[in-house]
Amino acid sequence: MEEGRDLEVDELSVEQLKAKAADRDRANQRKQEMEATAKALALENEQLRRQIAQLEQDNQQLQKLTEWSTDLALDDVAWELGLWRKGNEWVGGNHIINIDASQFTDFGNGSSLGGNSAIDLVKHVNQCNQTTAIAWLGERFGEAGAQRGAIAHAQKVADVIIQTESAPQFTLPVEDKANWSGVEHYLKQKRGIPSDCVQMLHNQGLVYADSKANVVFVMRDLDGKTKGAFLEGTANKFSGYELGTVRRDSWFYFTLGKKPSDKASTAVLSSSPIDAISVAMLEYQVKGIPENRTVYIAVNDTSSLPVERLRNVIHVQVAFSQPTVARAVKELLPQSKLLKCESEDWNTQLINFSHQLQQRYSQQNHEELEL
Repeated sequence: MEEGRDLEVDELSVEQLKAKAADRDRANQRKQEMEATAKALALENEQLRRQIAQLEQDNQQLQKLTEWSTDLALDDVAWELGLWRKGNEWVGGNHIINIDASQFTDFGNGSSLGGNSAIDLVKHVNQCNQTTAIAWLGERFGEAGAQRGAIAHAQKVADVIIQTESAPQFTLPVEDKANWSGVEHYLKQKRGIPSDCVQMLHNQGLVYADSKANVVFVMRDLDGKTKGAFLEGTANKFSGYELGTVRRDSWFYFTLGKKPSDKASTAVLSSSPIDAISVAMLEYQVKGIPENRTVYIAVNDTSSLPVERLRNVIHVQVAFSQPTVARAVKELLPQSKLLKCESEDWNTQLINFSHQLQQRYSQQNHEELEL
């Protein structure tokens, strides 16, 4: 190689060419990595910007909610009512009113009347009803002020009612034993439920007849306390919940299994009492009594699904004929297994299966007679 002469490309060795190509590849790779990092940082910054904007929006909404849940200042209301401050009290006419935060007491005329809201103060001083008091607040404090006063007053009234009044307790429909034979016939003949199962549920007090010959399915919470009932007509298409049923905390359910003392390790969910019984009887006719304690529960809506309790159950089977509901339950209970219904509902499948069994037995008997 001559001194002072530039090295031409065609004079490079194979190894040198490979080295230059590798340098270019590394440079391109670093460039791509830097571009990818820049894009990731830009995306992260955008996400942070959106999160900050959402937090600011949530904070503004929280401030509004806090403001709306706070009553009007009673001192401001007293001033608008024409009272004037004298020491620690507001006076005017026959009123000597002491205000302490949201509470007021009027010691005028030797009395000690009082209240705990802006509306109470307006009603007391102006001697008016609640409607007029709200209208007065609207005139003096605007629509928003009147709404704040009304909301705060309603919240306080609700708090007192909740603390002092008892909610009415659910009462089951009165049993009519004279109608039981008709209801029993309906369950066995119309619904295809085996006689032994009907008798078992009746003996346990879970199914009976009311005065209108409806089937009454008793609903209980998971501790066994009765809190509702589902009714199904035997002479018409009526079905629905008895008034007062606590739908979020009661279900029609029963258990089967060879070890009654054991805790249920399997739960089978379906959409109605009839379907719950039908699924149980289909399994019984194919497999017999479950080896492990199994609870069959009617849950017609995911809003009443006892998710927390069911998460502790090892095996959960979802037997809903409506695919959308079944998928919704599957999302709430990932450990659950979907059971496929071969008919429009599980009761129809039970009836069809029972007919097939009867035909099979009839055919066997006929063949035995021919022998």
